[in-house]
Amino acid sequence: MVSPPALRIVFFGTPEFAVSVLDALLASRHAVVGVVTRADRPRGRGQRVAAPPVKARALAAGLPVLQPDRLGDPGFVADLRSLAPDLGVVAAYGKLLTDDILAAPRLGLLNVHTSLLPRYRGAAPVQRAIMAGERESGVTIMRVVKALDAGPMLARERRPIGEEETADEVERDLAHIGARLLVSVVDALAAGPVPEEPQDERAATYAPRIARAESEVDWSQPAERLHNLIRGLHPWPHASTRWRGTRLILLRSRVEPRRPVAPDDDRLAPGTVLAAGAGGIDVATGHGVLAITELQREGRRPMPAAEFLAGHRLTPGERFA
Repeated sequence: MVSPPALRIVFFGTPEFAVSVLDALLASRHAVVGVVTRADRPRGRGQRVAAPPVKARALAAGLPVLQPDRLGDPGFVADLRSLAPDLGVVAAYGKLLTDDILAAPRLGLLNVHTSLLPRYRGAAPVQRAIMAGERESGVTIMRVVKALDAGPMLARERRPIGEEETADEVERDLAHIGARLLVSVVDALAAGPVPEEPQDERAATYAPRIARAESEVDWSQPAERLHNLIRGLHPWPHASTRWRGTRLILLRSRVEPRRPVAPDDDRLAPGTVLAAGAGGIDVATGHGVLAITELQREGRRPMPAAEFLAGHRLTPGERFA
């Protein structure tokens, strides 16, 4: 039996998440003939210009790298076509693709999207799902069309979200799931057409990009919602609060259902520290108690609550703002 021919693939991706997908393609029988990624940009405290993770991996693999400032640039489109790709694969590239790009590979483009479409279309599906308290996420392999994450679906795989899991933990696992699922779809596509399921537009929801301003904790919100906020904003921009004129970054937490808070008790106003010990810092919220178990003073290193309290005296009755 003759195996289907290997496909020539051009890969679009930028962050660390996309590296796992690129690695899976490199390990497959198909040929990655080029990589398109975002421009190098300043990163970190020193604001030194650094290459995106995908570029570093592509160069290490000896692949040609394209970093167009404008996707409509005729020179870039010509370079893309010169690679003669059979298929394009997108994984967290970060820009909407033009008609010329969509038409360049003869089999079109596929996207590895970290949600169970049509829910959570957009830039931050994992973060938004966790912040909303979802107990399940997943990966969808979909065809790229001009509308945002609206193309027909070729494969989906579900994954539960643990009550204590943070966005980076879930996304890291979804990257590996998505990489494996993508290769299976590409293998099938090489052999012939793959069934495609249209998305139900009535069930579509949107996951907009995370903004830094979302990090400020509103202690009048219920404890469970704040716990989900802390998990969803990890590792960026992190949930935070103010204490003694400084910013505290909240890294890990848990809900304490055994300690109800009476909203009419002024001593237990939202943001009030109820207890501080090795098990965490218990804080009154709009409904229930949130225990902060790991935190970081801005400019310092992260530490468990017990270690933080060893160097910072925090007494019940103090308020976080």
